[in-house]
Amino acid sequence: MNALLTLVLLTAGTSCLPLSAAPAGDSLSISGLSTEDHRALQDGAHRLAQRLQNPPAGLRDLAADALLFPKAIEWALRYETSLASNEVRLLKHALDRGEERAGALAATIPPWTKKHGTLIRGFTSAIDGSVQPYGVIVPRNYDGVRPMRLDVVLHGSAKPRGLSELQFCQRFDGPDNDASPPPDADYIELHPLGRVENCYRWAGETDVFEAIEAVCRQYRVDRDRIVVRGMSMGASGTWHLGLQHPDRFVAIGPYCGYVDTHRFSETPIPGFIKVGQLPRHQELGLHMLDSVDYAANAGVVPAIGAIGDKDVFFQAHVLMGEAFAREGLKMVNLISPGTGHVIDPATHAEQMRRIGEYAAAGLNHAPREIRFVTWTLKYSRCHWIEALSLRHHYSRSEIAAHAGEQGDVEVSRADNIRSFAIHPPMLTGANARIRVENQEISIPRYGSSVEPAPRIFERQGSQWTLVGKPSSQSATSKRPGLQGPIDDAFVSPFLCVRGTGRPWNPAVGAWADASLRRFSHEWARYMRGDLPVKDDRDVTEEDARARHLILFGDPGSNLWIRKALPRLPLEWTRETLRLGGHSYSAKSVAPALICPNPLSGSSGRYLVLNSGHTFHEAEFTAFNYLLFPRLGDWAVQSVLPGVEKTWAPAASPFPEQTLNAGFFDENWKFSRAASP
Repeated sequence: MNALLTLVLLTAGTSCLPLSAAPAGDSLSISGLSTEDHRALQDGAHRLAQRLQNPPAGLRDLAADALLFPKAIEWALRYETSLASNEVRLLKHALDRGEERAGALAATIPPWTKKHGTLIRGFTSAIDGSVQPYGVIVPRNYDGVRPMRLDVVLHGSAKPRGLSELQFCQRFDGPDNDASPPPDADYIELHPLGRVENCYRWAGETDVFEAIEAVCRQYRVDRDRIVVRGMSMGASGTWHLGLQHPDRFVAIGPYCGYVDTHRFSETPIPGFIKVGQLPRHQELGLHMLDSVDYAANAGVVPAIGAIGDKDVFFQAHVLMGEAFAREGLKMVNLISPGTGHVIDPATHAEQMRRIGEYAAAGLNHAPREIRFVTWTLKYSRCHWIEALSLRHHYSRSEIAAHAGEQGDVEVSRADNIRSFAIHPPMLTGANARIRVENQEISIPRYGSSVEPAPRIFERQGSQWTLVGKPSSQSATSKRPGLQGPIDDAFVSPFLCVRGTGRPWNPAVGAWADASLRRFSHEWARYMRGDLPVKDDRDVTEEDARARHLILFGDPGSNLWIRKALPRLPLEWTRETLRLGGHSYSAKSVAPALICPNPLSGSSGRYLVLNSGHTFHEAEFTAFNYLLFPRLGDWAVQSVLPGVEKTWAPAASPFPEQTLNAGFFDENWKFSRAASP
C-alpha cells in the first residue's frame, strides 16, 4: 500500500494538533453563517485534520499542503464575528480543497507537486507545530534538474483577522491539475505568509527561513542565487532580513519600505501612533530591529531600492541613503516620477534587471573583504567571520577584515567585540597567518587528517589571543542564539509550563495564570498557531533539552521554577523578591525574565519566567512598527488589585504595572551599566 494512503487510513480517529479542540457544535455565532453551515465546516475541518495527524517525517510537507486548509478554516471560525456571502463560499471551497488534496495523497505523485504556475503549499513550523502556508510560482522552464534561482517575495501590510490565511491562500490557489500557461521567468517565486503582520520579525522572520527550506526540499533551488524583495511592509522586511543576514542572499530589492521606528512613526498619516521618547531599555532594544543601523552590511549584500517620488513614505529611503553615505556607501535608489505608494512597472523592471545581474553571478561565500556591523549576537555572522561575544549588547559592533590569496586574514578593526571566529576556508592554508588590530598572532597548522575548524580569537586585556573556546563564553554568558531579550525565546521551539501547585501568594498565582491566558490568546490570534502548553508535572527532561521553557507561576506553584531557582539571577522567597538592584514584597510583585536554562545542560536553551511576548494586543492591532521589545531581559511586575478575578482577553487593562525593567550584562547578571 502507498505510504501516504497508509498514513491517511491509520491516523483517522486520532486527536488533531492543528485544531484547538473537537468540534463545538453551534457554540459560536457568526453573523452571515448559518448554524448548519457552521457545524458542517467545523466538523468537516476537524475530521479532515484528524486524517492527517502526525505524519512521518518524510511526508510532513505533503501533509501540510492539505492541512493548511482545515487549519485556515478553524482560525476563521474562531475569530470572525461576521462573514459576507463570498467569504462563506471561500470557507466551503477551502474544505473541498482540503478533502481533494487529502484524497490525492494516495497518488504516487500528488498532482500539485509537479504543477507549474501558481499554487499554495504549507510547512509545519518548528516553533509551535502549526501549519503555515506559502505561495509558490513555478515558471515554465523549471525542469527539476537544473537548480533555479529563488526569489523570496514578501507581501505588504494586511491587518490580521480570522480569514487571513484563507485570503492569502486565495491569491495562489487554483486547480492542482491546472494546465494554464505558467509564467516565463528564470526564477521560482516564494511568497511566505510570515504570520500575517509583524514586518517579518520574531516568528515571522523564522517563518521566512523555514519556508525557504520547505521550497528547497520540494524544488531544485540554487542556494547561491536566493533573492529577497518586497513592497511596503515587504520592503521593510527585505531591509531587515537582507541587512541583518547579509550572507544569506545574493541581492535584495526593497520597494518603498520603512527602516527605523521613530522617524517612521512620525509620518503624517491619520491614526499613526508617534513613538516618542522611550525608556532607555526600549530605546536600546530598537537597535535589534531598525534596519538603518545595519546599513554598512550593504557592502556585503547588494541592495537595489526603488520608490515613487510622491510616496508618503519617501523619507524612509532618504534616511537609508543618508545611513549608506555615513558608511561610505552609495545607495541605489530607483525613483519613479509622479508615483505614490504603488509599484511602477517600468521602475520595477529596471530593479529586476539589476537584481538579475547580481543573481547571475551567484553568491560568493568567501569574499576577500568583509565589513560587518551588528548590535546583538542574534545577528552574529557574515560569511567566514562571526562575532561570539560582545563587550556591550545594543552598542554598535563592527568587524572589518581582509583575506589574502593564501587565506591569510587581516582584521583591521573589531569594535565592541570580545571574541570572534574565523571560519574555513580562511586560515586553513599551511602558511596561513592573521593580524588582529596590528597584532600578529601565530596559529598552528591543521594536520593532514584534521577537518578544518573555526579559529577563535579573544581579547584578553589589551591583547588578542587564539583560544580553543572563549573564556567569556560559558553557560552564564551571552552568545549567538542565547542573548535575549525575552521576545527572542519565541522564534524557535518553546514550551509554556503551567504551574499546578499551591502558589506562595494567591495574587501572584492569579496574575501568572492570567499572563498565560493572555499569551495563549495573543499567540493564537496574531501568531497563527496554538500555544504549546504542558502542566509542570508532565514536562520531561527531554522537553528541557529540546525547547525553551516558559515557566508561569512562582516557586510554590511551579516545580520547574523551584528546581531552577538557586541558579537564577534573582532572589525570591515567600516574603521578598530581589531583582534589578532593589527588594520588593513578594506578596504583590513577581519577576519576568529570560536567561540560559540551567536545567538544560549544554543544549543552549532559554528559561523564561512569567512572560510571553512583551508587546501585546494593543500593539498587534495597531501597527507592525510597534512590535518592539518592551521589557528587555528582565522586569519587576506589580500585581494590581482585582487580579483574583478571572481575567479574559476582552478585559482591559491587564492587571499589572511594570516597576522596573532592563537588560542583564554580558554574563547574564544585573549591573547598573546594563540597566536603565
